[in-house]
Amino acid sequence: MSMFLLVPSPLLGPATWRPVQSWLHDRGHAAAVVDFGTQSRTPERVRDAIVRSAAGGPVTLVPHSNAGLHAPRLSTVLDVERTIYVDAALPLGVGPRTSLAPEPILDLLRGLVGPDGHLPPWTDWWPNIADLFPDRRTFETVAAEQQRLPLSYFTSTVPVPAGWSERPAAYLAFGDTYAAERRFAREAGWPTMTLDGGHLHQLIDPAAVGAAIEEVA
Repeated sequence: MSMFLLVPSPLLGPATWRPVQSWLHDRGHAAAVVDFGTQSRTPERVRDAIVRSAAGGPVTLVPHSNAGLHAPRLSTVLDVERTIYVDAALPLGVGPRTSLAPEPILDLLRGLVGPDGHLPPWTDWWPNIADLFPDRRTFETVAAEQQRLPLSYFTSTVPVPAGWSERPAAYLAFGDTYAAERRFAREAGWPTMTLDGGHLHQLIDPAAVGAAIEEVA
């Protein structure tokens, strides 16, 4: 099997995938986690970081959350054998491009943006997110990798190649947050699976998430 390339949400960082990477390694799989680095994140830099992490070889792409919107175009620049979307956004609209946030999320973000045009860190967007993390130390590790992204990141658009949903893919949901995406995946004929958990369930139960990724792959 090709290398599992675990792609965190560009709002967060590689710490969100490290436990699953370790689990996959223990199972004998090659697995790498994308690190977006410390530069200000733009759609182009996100794409370039993912391409560099693939190291030119075939990959099973595993995007989480907002990274799912970048995945369709990556099949045009990488050797992607399959994509396993994990509680991830999908370009559900029609047309050759998609914005990096749907309109309901943009409405939320417009109310959070600061005078400098940047948003607070993701962990400050939501009340009562402690249950998404197994402990305080993990929260602090994840929080330290965040950036204050500009609102313009989310109003940017990325290409959506024609026929992207016909490529080999699967969908792993954590609960019902991405119910529309899961329904799209089923209608597209992708294998789908749902684990009962929050949006960062890969931190809570990396073995269950790793096993689910292994199974749908």
